[in-house]
Amino acid sequence: MPWVILGHSERRALFGEDNETVGAKVRAALDAGLHVIACVGERLDQREAGVAESVVAAQLAAIAAPLAEADWARVVIAYEPVWAIGTGVVATPDQAQAMHASIRGWLGGKVSAGVAAATRIQYGGSVTAANAVTLAACPDVDGFLVGGASLKPEFVDIVRAGSSAQ
Repeated sequence: MPWVILGHSERRALFGEDNETVGAKVRAALDAGLHVIACVGERLDQREAGVAESVVAAQLAAIAAPLAEADWARVVIAYEPVWAIGTGVVATPDQAQAMHASIRGWLGGKVSAGVAAATRIQYGGSVTAANAVTLAACPDVDGFLVGGASLKPEFVDIVRAGSSAQ
């Protein structure tokens, strides 16, 4: 099955893709027969201002707007805190779990309990073999969206960490 990553922070920052554009792209990708990894996440200034959950909720709302409940079977959400991508800084397990739980709660409240339970929510933000085990142990972290570490031999250890948590 073919997959596409949409809403990645680099596309948002470099090309100015806004939430509505990402939502429209998710709809177009599903209509084209693709499966979607839809990225959401906040910048450091947004986290420090205490608005991280509302930023992510707005991103989720734009993704959900054009979707029917059945469409969610072909969507994965990737939480990628922008402040942790490629920086070597990773969200603590508590930070990752809190945001993943918030995403799952948003899905349950705005889409359906079934979608909230079934949707995979991945973590992406400086995932390494060293932190993958503790992140994978978080109840709402369903796997990883791995960037630079996927090019390193340690990637196999990240895959093992994700597999052992299931």
